[in-house]
Amino acid sequence: MITLSSHRELFSYPKYWAECYDTAPFLPTTRAEMDALGWDSCDVIVVTGDAYIDHPSFGMAVIGRVLEAQGFRVGIISQPDWQNKDAFMSLGKPNLFYGVTGGNMDSMINRYTAEKRMRHDDAYTPDNIGGKRPDRAVLVYSQRCKEAYKDVPVVIGGIEASLRRTAHFDYWSEKVRRSVIFDAKADILIYGNAERPLVEVAHRIANGESVDTIHNVRGTAVIRKTPLDGWRGSDSTAIDKIGKIDPIPNPYGADDVGCSKSEFKQAGIDLDSDAAKPITVQAAPVRVKGQRLKPWENTYVKLPAFEQVSVNKPLYAHASRILHQETNSGCARALFQRHGDRHVWVNPPAIPLATAEMDHVFDLPYQRIPHPSYGDKKIPAFDMIKTSVNIMRGCFGGCSFCSITEHEGRVIQSRSEESIINEIENIRDKVPGFTGVISDLGGPTANMYKLGCKSEKAESTCRRLSCVFPEICKHMDTDHSPTISLYKKARQVKGIKKILIASGVRYDLAIEDPRYIKELASHHVGGYLKIAPEHTEEGPLSRMMKPGMGTYDKFKALFDKYSKEAGKKQYLIPYFISAHPGTTDKDMVNLAIWLKSQNFKLDQVQNFYPSPMANATTIYHTEMNSLRNIKNNKDHVPVPKGARQRRLHKAILRYHDPAGWPIIREALRKMGMANLIGKAPQHLVPPESRDEQRGSGKVAGKFPNNKSLAAKRGGRPALSRHTGASQFNTANTKPRVGDNKKRK
Repeated sequence: MITLSSHRELFSYPKYWAECYDTAPFLPTTRAEMDALGWDSCDVIVVTGDAYIDHPSFGMAVIGRVLEAQGFRVGIISQPDWQNKDAFMSLGKPNLFYGVTGGNMDSMINRYTAEKRMRHDDAYTPDNIGGKRPDRAVLVYSQRCKEAYKDVPVVIGGIEASLRRTAHFDYWSEKVRRSVIFDAKADILIYGNAERPLVEVAHRIANGESVDTIHNVRGTAVIRKTPLDGWRGSDSTAIDKIGKIDPIPNPYGADDVGCSKSEFKQAGIDLDSDAAKPITVQAAPVRVKGQRLKPWENTYVKLPAFEQVSVNKPLYAHASRILHQETNSGCARALFQRHGDRHVWVNPPAIPLATAEMDHVFDLPYQRIPHPSYGDKKIPAFDMIKTSVNIMRGCFGGCSFCSITEHEGRVIQSRSEESIINEIENIRDKVPGFTGVISDLGGPTANMYKLGCKSEKAESTCRRLSCVFPEICKHMDTDHSPTISLYKKARQVKGIKKILIASGVRYDLAIEDPRYIKELASHHVGGYLKIAPEHTEEGPLSRMMKPGMGTYDKFKALFDKYSKEAGKKQYLIPYFISAHPGTTDKDMVNLAIWLKSQNFKLDQVQNFYPSPMANATTIYHTEMNSLRNIKNNKDHVPVPKGARQRRLHKAILRYHDPAGWPIIREALRKMGMANLIGKAPQHLVPPESRDEQRGSGKVAGKFPNNKSLAAKRGGRPALSRHTGASQFNTANTKPRVGDNKKRK
């Protein structure tokens, strides 16, 4: 019987023989740098879509330094020319494997806007130049590595590979694609934070194991013909019933998958072929002598096949539900999904790093600056974080549009105060031009540092998608004392003038401990604080898995109170998402009415961006509420699709922008809400100007530049995600149109 490899402390492995070489000042990017270090070859070569910045906020640096600490010689190929294999051979043949990542961002999101327009910039490239990485960078880089040296194993990872580990909906092609490991022709896929599984894979290859046999490492996915020997399996429908849908789809019968055979043939799938036939699931339990297995140990869940989920939306929604239930490393089962005549085998997630391990990772000898080859070129992503400190990983919020949970997990992994303070002192002493201001002390969420489940048993067996929605779990620790203590010690470091908090604050947690809000408002806000209510209406909020506006109001009241006590004028900058699944046109109008009542004027807003694997992306694709059991056709969810409706929702969110008034007026009339067109305070947009009525093509109220717009507002800046917030009144919200149910 094949069992999962045993959990091992990250830095407990005997070091590889190459540890005799000194630590590299920068991981080499050229043969000349290798020669200067005395290397004849690299043991591991990391290929990345980002510029090489030797800083713990950048994946290639973290992975490179962690492997270096294990004794391996690591080279970096950064943003290579992907048109042929030459650039991938620039450092020679790696002794162990290539490690491939698209970079800190998914390459498709990096290259395209939410409206699928090509971006002309790239914050992770010197001088912010776009086009330095290909579409689907992991896939392309991996294939080029195989062309360069076909016998060298390729290990893919990073967020781009992580979010494509099973069959997934691809927004840019509007279809379901295979697991990326098949198209990339990679040997192993590592998902989530890669330190623990990558270190194990590296040592096992270095010890002579064939990559073809390394199939039992937590946090990895591999291609197999059959399940691991001795593992017992069950159909996904035995765990999560799909429910009654007419016709009832059988997820594993080749003759009835909710679509006719003709529909499959149109999709190029032959259901009568051997490749399309399901495997036999081993139902007999496996017993280990002297050991009692837990229900999830040595157990896998058979997901509906790629050929099925690619054409059957209820099955896709069902498969997504199962995947998200199997993300807790304490109780997750392996996943097994057929793609043609092969399967992707996804092992349970890696065990999260302990505090001592996190400290070791962040205390490695990073230079904290870009590679010298970039000279004086500016790299915006580095400029943004060069004086920030990452204090934790993970998020138990479970927001459906966010992929942090799927990538980093729900368990919070925190560094020690000592390690964080040491990094602040390093920034003070080493960062050129440091002004004494730490730009952020945070992570995925600002105020989850050292928070977690109060019950170890509950945490190790929980399958909830969120620990705070629809309400905060009774087992969740909401005591912010560790965060408050850290903030106080950080601002007392000699030479530090200000510690700012730029990461988003989870305000529903913060109101559970007002002491945190007092510390925040009194010492750590530079005039504006970012928070993310995302919407005001129940429909989209319930699909986002976000709290209602009553929670926002409580936080705002406390924030205003403590700001006033500190003698400061400070404002909240709320984020909102337009065109999110579950949002109707009336929902957007109600949000706009609320914004206007608060005198919020958003200049830059975000239309919903369906990223791979996110729960909201599943809802977008299927138009079904995959956050719960899909029981019948009444589970249909309204989803804003198409350029016109998405543009309308964005325009309504920016109700003050004259460019959007014509499309808003047209929509209001169609909805029977023409009473919101007028010049009075209760109106949302003004009526057509005489020029518009005469069809002159001029837009009423349109000004030639931003300066004129500011003048129209009375000199106040518009609220923006990147600029300041306007003054706003605190009057009660005006009545909303449509459903006015009270919120909790």
